Amino acid sequence: MKLTFATRPSALARWQTQWVIRALQDIYPDLLCEEKVIATQGDKILDTPLPEIGGKGLFTQELEHELLSGTVHCAVHSLKDLPVESPGELTVGCIPIRGEVRDVLISKHGLTLEALPQHAVVGTSSLRRAAQLLAVRPDLNIQPLRGNVDTRLRKAIDGPYDAIVLAGAGLARLGLLSYVTQWLPLEVMLPAPGQGALAVQCRKTDETTLGLLGGLDDISTRNAVIAERAFLRDLGGRCAVPVAAYAEEGITMTGLVISTDGKKAIKVKGEGTDALQLGSQLARAAISQGANEILALGDVT
Repeated sequence: MKLTFATRPSALARWQTQWVIRALQDIYPDLLCEEKVIATQGDKILDTPLPEIGGKGLFTQELEHELLSGTVHCAVHSLKDLPVESPGELTVGCIPIRGEVRDVLISKHGLTLEALPQHAVVGTSSLRRAAQLLAVRPDLNIQPLRGNVDTRLRKAIDGPYDAIVLAGAGLARLGLLSYVTQWLPLEVMLPAPGQGALAVQCRKTDETTLGLLGGLDDISTRNAVIAERAFLRDLGGRCAVPVAAYAEEGITMTGLVISTDGKKAIKVKGEGTDALQLGSQLARAAISQGANEILALGDVT
């Protein structure tokens, strides 16, 4: 049996795909796997913030096209980049055990978020990160930051930024944790729905591939991200909005909707046994407290 994986060209995307391949081959030693590298619009357009060019779906569309055409069996995504609504012919065949969920601060001068000078320039193109940074440090000058992990690190060290914020999972996977100045606590920086988790997408009708991928599925991670993505979906479903969520085993979840300037925030918490129901329930709670008004403000700024 042979599986062909679609993957983006970045070092992190390749690492994630190769990790999935190795994990599958540990379970199925006779399984043959190969990669097909595909550059997405998100990889090609690097001079514009993601919210202005369509959001994180730009990292997945070409890979999904390859799946739909039948030229590949699987596509490996960072789950936080995968839109909550996907083509009906596709499904997430497995969600492996989750990695690090926290974001990190990287400062060229080794300063923590609290110690950065007044009006320090901080790089991120994530509305979620920018809003939460401004909630605790409204003086900060938030500037766009695009590119793969290596490019962002180079900009942090040699560029105009006093600090940048990145997902810790990517740095951990690439062996780059030595660059981390500060792990941002969840009380300060709640992650994006699905952050730290991988999703392996395949065709719904491909029962052979689904059977193989099932061996990598982690039920605790799947339940957590189902709750987080249900929260995002019921708030409008767009990856580029300032929405954060984190669910833990149990399931207990915290969800956040925050204005892009960090001045208005709605935080909701709950627990339950049905992940989908919990995410939807917390989204309704956030809406009842004015979440839609906050998100509408973000659409016009």
